[in-house]
Order: sequence, then structure tokens, then C-alpha cells
Amino acid sequence: MIYPLLWMVVSSLRPNDQIFSEPGLWLSEVDLSHYPTGWNALSQPFSVYLMNSTIVVLGSVLGNLVSCSMAAYAFARMRFSFRTLLFAIMLMTIMLPGHVTLVPQYVLFAQLGMVNTFWPLVGPNMLAVDSFFIFLMVQFIRGIPKELDEAARIDGAGHGRIFFQVILPLMTPALATTAIFTFIASWNQFFSALIYLTDTDMMTVPVALRLFVDSQGESNWGSMFAMSIVSLIPVFLVFLFGQRFLVKGIATTGIK
Repeated sequence: MIYPLLWMVVSSLRPNDQIFSEPGLWLSEVDLSHYPTGWNALSQPFSVYLMNSTIVVLGSVLGNLVSCSMAAYAFARMRFSFRTLLFAIMLMTIMLPGHVTLVPQYVLFAQLGMVNTFWPLVGPNMLAVDSFFIFLMVQFIRGIPKELDEAARIDGAGHGRIFFQVILPLMTPALATTAIFTFIASWNQFFSALIYLTDTDMMTVPVALRLFVDSQGESNWGSMFAMSIVSLIPVFLVFLFGQRFLVKGIATTGIK
């Protein structure tokens, strides 16, 4: 399973004429020039595309954490008309492919003048559109004793204070799980970024890597592999430092 990744790392250190002629993992010659070459191979330094992806990821993570947690609290603790029906409809949207809604979403964002901006990639996450994360948090909140809510309500707290001061601090595992999954999905998002971002200066890392292949062709695969390794480092670090929260969040949610 890990062999393709190791092969990509090794290929980023090989001369171009040896990448496909020597498919093994043994390095007969080390070539470090692919990294500086790939960094400046496109119209902008690769740091520009890393920064664009960072902006999209931070906006998506923050939007999902705020909107999905508030929606989950409403479904788990508040009583309102058609709550069960709305929750069922929300769960049904998990089965709806994203490509089905792509055309109407594009028309909407085009009419709002948001094409070639980061808003189509970040904005929906601020409106609680990820049903999986809402369901995850709902299950987690339902496992928190309601006696805590009642004690806070006796002290005069409303839904706002109960959510921010009682429920939210106890949701760390679920919030961390949401943040990690959102980070990985947003960082690797390709199709939506390809559709909405038309200016090369606005492109994110996955689109830039595809553009890199188009601009370099088959003559400089080593530089493309080198930039692919650079783009994997943030995902690896986030998963490495957040895996204990990820495992805890999924395990405790499943039990509850």
C-alpha cells in the first residue's frame, strides 16, 4: 500500500532519464535539483499555490466547525417543528453526489459574481452543508448528559450559553475529527477548484499540480513528483498530530 508513495519520493530524487527506466526503490544517483526547479516551474512560485490552499482550508475548517456544531446542537437539544423530518432530509443528502449540484451551484455563484474567487470553495462550508459532520456531532452531543444543560438552565443560561460554555468544551474529539477530515478534503479538492478558479494566480495545489504536468509534459516528471511530496507534507503533519483526537472522536461517537 505504501510502495507508490515510496516510489514517488525516490523518483523525486532521480534524474529524469532514470525515473521510468529503473522502477525499483534503489537510488543509483541522487538529483536534488527537482525541488528548486519544480518550485519555480510555473508562472508563480509554488508558495503562491500553497498559500491559496491554506486560505481555502482555513476557511473551510472554521466554517464547518462553527456551522455544523450549531446545527448539531439544534438537532440534538432543541425542540422545534418538523425536527425529525428535517434531520432525515439532512441525512438523505449524504447520498446525493456533489456533481449533481455542481451546475446549479455554478450558476448561482456566477450570478453573484463569485467565480474566480475563493467564496465558492469556502462559503458553502459556512452554511452547514456537510451532513456527515452534523450527524457525527449530533451523536456525540446526545451522549452528553442532559443534566448539565438543566443545571446551566437553572443558573439562568439560555441555549447560547449552554452551547458555548457547556456543550462546546466537551465536544473536542468530535470537533477535532471534523477539522481533520475537512482539512484533508479541502486540501485535496480538485474538481470544484478547477471549475471555479480560472486565474492561475488563484489556483490551489491540486490544480497547480495538474497545470504543472500540462506545462512541463513528460520531460520533467521529477519536478512534478517533488512538488507532490511538498503538497503531501501538510496533510501528513495534520494527521500525525491529530490522529489521537481522530481515533477518540470516532470511537466515542460510535459507543454513544
